Amino acid sequence: MDGMVNKRKIKLFLSDVDGVLTDAGMYYTESGDEFKKFNTHDGMGFNLLQKAGIKTGIITTEKTKIVENRARKLKLDYVYQGVGFGGKLEAAKKICEKEKISLNEVAYVGDDINCIELLEVVGIAACPANATKLVKRISGIIQLEKAGGEGAVREFVEIILNTK
Repeated sequence: MDGMVNKRKIKLFLSDVDGVLTDAGMYYTESGDEFKKFNTHDGMGFNLLQKAGIKTGIITTEKTKIVENRARKLKLDYVYQGVGFGGKLEAAKKICEKEKISLNEVAYVGDDINCIELLEVVGIAACPANATKLVKRISGIIQLEKAGGEGAVREFVEIILNTK
């Protein structure tokens, strides 16, 4: 990936969920209900992208009603849940086909090993401050100052939009 990517070309913004839109914690009540903490600044980031005419989506390995509800609230264009290992790149390729764009016109933020394949091929890639070492080592990746669940997506959105 070229670190000098023209950010004006970004037509699709994709994000991982756990560890990016959340703090990577898995919270359970005694009755077994799961819950996740999302950051409202990230939500506004998606809104800013949509206002700028950039399509938005999430691709995640987990499959939960929580994520479905959050995606609906944010009015995301694409939601791929339950994507197996190696499936994130395939999901992104499907979206690119639908949008008639190339992976070079995609911005993606991910934090763990199952994100690497996609992070290595998109036009602009970023990871939260708490991403794994392997992700941080990707050539040209933007290492965000904020951690997952603490506004990392918003930080990446501002990097993209401030250069438009």
